[in-house]
Amino acid sequence: MEQERIPGELAASVLPGLRSYYRDITEKLNTVGHERALQVFLIIVLAHWAEHLVQAYQIYVMGWPIPESRGVLGYWFPWMVSSEILHYGYALVMLIGLWLLRTGFSGSSYTWWMISLWIQFWHHIEHALLQGQAIIGENLANSPVPMSLAQFVIPRVELHLIYNTLVFIPMIIGMYKHMFPPAGEEAHTRCTCAVRLKPSVT
Repeated sequence: MEQERIPGELAASVLPGLRSYYRDITEKLNTVGHERALQVFLIIVLAHWAEHLVQAYQIYVMGWPIPESRGVLGYWFPWMVSSEILHYGYALVMLIGLWLLRTGFSGSSYTWWMISLWIQFWHHIEHALLQGQAIIGENLANSPVPMSLAQFVIPRVELHLIYNTLVFIPMIIGMYKHMFPPAGEEAHTRCTCAVRLKPSVT
């Protein structure tokens, strides 16, 4: 009986510490560290965008076959794009970033940021479905490759361009409104992201 209580006691002692650590980290990320965290996050997002745009260029401009159109990293490291785990990993990182940085926003910027987060949540579900098929070895509708739900209607390359656009646009609008808060929302910011324009000298 004593041994059976040990896991419960361990969890009871560890979980409060983890919650406190999470609160401390998210508080710093959304206050003093919000500006730098958003900069790093945006670099990751733009790098991923570059991969998709290069892949689209390889397909539609250079006329490469889709299996050979692997973007920048995939050109040098083909195994990176042939694995579903890389795509799922990015979708997960994007979702975690949007979630962790959300409380630094307020007002209309928060609304736009959350729109981006919920779209990315669905995008992540689609990638989780692809990853699950790759792990199990069984694809939807007996397809030769893993299939997401929307992929039955829209080809994969175009679909992910659409998904990334749908996530990116509200995210950028949220960032813009966060940096240049509308009148009445300036007082709610807790970080250094807002740009304070100097009054013009006449």
